[in-house]
Amino acid sequence: MSCHKPSVSLEIKNLSCIRDDRVLFESLGFELESGQILLLEGQNGSGKSSLLRILCGFREPDAGEILWCGRQRDDSGFYQQMAYVGHLDGIKKELSVQENLGLVRALGSPGRYSIQQALEQVHLSGYEDVPVQSLSAGQRRRIALSRLLITDNRLWILDEPFTALDKTGIGIFEQLMAEHAQQGGLIMLTSHHDLTLDALPVQHIRLS
Repeated sequence: MSCHKPSVSLEIKNLSCIRDDRVLFESLGFELESGQILLLEGQNGSGKSSLLRILCGFREPDAGEILWCGRQRDDSGFYQQMAYVGHLDGIKKELSVQENLGLVRALGSPGRYSIQQALEQVHLSGYEDVPVQSLSAGQRRRIALSRLLITDNRLWILDEPFTALDKTGIGIFEQLMAEHAQQGGLIMLTSHHDLTLDALPVQHIRLS
């Protein structure tokens, strides 16, 4: 599974966000490079999800710049390199597991894993034809996270990715995160779960 990819970087310069006349954060700056993981910390309402939504392009910052590989985000091919998993699973309950993942794979660049291989990685092999609506919350979360494996995206942006996962599920996904970083990927996430990735460089940024 190992392969060498060119180094990439995400740089945030003087970023500010105002919501309902309240400053969530201002003059925020950091840089994330290939192989690194950044954990956003802070109390509810501190702006963690707002920052991730700004990075994904769902809303614009009130000030500041977002650079991908040294270029302005909109001019750099950033969106083709970014994958987002939010609080909601983002999967269609009326479709089967295979249909959901097939749709995601068709819309993106194929990743290292086939759909069957991705399901094996998240311990859901054999569920291809099962309607998503019949799965448990934890199983649906594993399906949502398996989308990251079937498309080729260097940057994973994850908002509370461990929601609804049991201890086994958390362990599985931590291993997949470690693999992504070791392959030269970047990960930015929020989580109330303490990461057990001691062998990897994890940055911590706290929003107040």
